[in-house]
Amino acid sequence: MALLEGVQAGLFEHGLDLVILLARKGEDGETFLRRHIARGTVDGWLLSGTQHEDARIALLLERKIPFVALGRTASASDYAWIDLDFEGLVAQAMALLIADDHRRIGLVAPPATINNSHVVIAAYRAALAGAGLTVDEGLIHRGDSDEHDGEAATRQLMSLDRPPTALLLMGETAPVGAYRALRSLGREPGRDIAVIGLRDNPTCRALSPDLTCFTLDLNALGLMLAQQLVAILGHEDGDMPSPLQHRWPMELRARESHHVLAPRA
Repeated sequence: MALLEGVQAGLFEHGLDLVILLARKGEDGETFLRRHIARGTVDGWLLSGTQHEDARIALLLERKIPFVALGRTASASDYAWIDLDFEGLVAQAMALLIADDHRRIGLVAPPATINNSHVVIAAYRAALAGAGLTVDEGLIHRGDSDEHDGEAATRQLMSLDRPPTALLLMGETAPVGAYRALRSLGREPGRDIAVIGLRDNPTCRALSPDLTCFTLDLNALGLMLAQQLVAILGHEDGDMPSPLQHRWPMELRARESHHVLAPRA
């Protein structure tokens, strides 16, 4: 809601309104978008949930329809986007864990269809390589990254012959499932295994020990998305400067869950 409030505030300044259009569960995003383009439902678009290969972006570029994407894609480059700085996030988290002598770090990432999954995994591999560590592909899990997947992924990773001594969970609620799985296995987060989550969201604030994760100003992010879309709408006749492409910073909140006394290989 904080993100949407920021978007609405930025649009309201220019006499525009935010209309939220939700596709039905399982509905193809391109089909949904084509239907609303044909109806002329809106003047411009803010796209979320960007895919690695995103036909929606290609369609909007082809039709010259104003839009800004919340996220990147591999299928196009010359368009306006604002994305979370997943590269910086992973680099900070991995540096923290490696400095604490962790050498086997499990990564729970989104599905390969989601673009940030590729960004996160590339940054994870780069961090290990930079520290002179070998990448073990068995420590990388791709899934829905929700609470249920966080639990299943944690059980899978901890069942390895050489389980991880730390977990980096790139899902909003994945840490909730990870905590539950670890405790069912007799392992205590923040004591027996280090855990770092993605974002300081309300669901994870109830976890104990307090989750080490990242925070961002969602209202300000929404405002910037709106401002960029308004700028594009104001240049529909041409003379549009290069599209804004910006990685939104996230701040590390180092709490208790990443501390362990002695990592085990």
